[in-house]
Amino acid sequence: MPKQQFWLLKSEPESFSIDDLKQAKQQTTCWDGVRNYQARNYMRSMNVGDLAFFYHSNAAPPAIVGIVEIVRTAYPDHTQFDSSHHHFDPKSKMEAPAWDMVDVKFVEKFAAPLSLEMLRDIAALKDMELLRRGSRLSVQPVTAAQWKTIIKLANKK
Repeated sequence: MPKQQFWLLKSEPESFSIDDLKQAKQQTTCWDGVRNYQARNYMRSMNVGDLAFFYHSNAAPPAIVGIVEIVRTAYPDHTQFDSSHHHFDPKSKMEAPAWDMVDVKFVEKFAAPLSLEMLRDIAALKDMELLRRGSRLSVQPVTAAQWKTIIKLANKK
């Protein structure tokens, strides 16, 4: 069995929030619409059982709000082929899909959000991708040490 990995997945809460996931059938959904090659490649390296922080971006304040589990590995994102969908990609071909998605399942919503501003003040997180200036990746890796630090912060709230 592959070693468990940790991730951070960003979503704008007005588009899809952790509460939306919690209310979804079986608290599970596909994580679609990723249109960045590096983020897509990260999804392609995810394994069933990996855990990810659910991050509300473009929110007041932007914050880590909970945890999800990867329950299905990467497979073609159907929205790339749907011309009526806002994630449609006319360059992507059915025989060679450009974009993938994974399925995620709700694990936990934190009692209090961990704001980006608060995370910036934690020395142990200084190298976290999320905190790099200009980092806009919607899917990004989290180290085991960063994961443990954030879990401790969430449990203190």
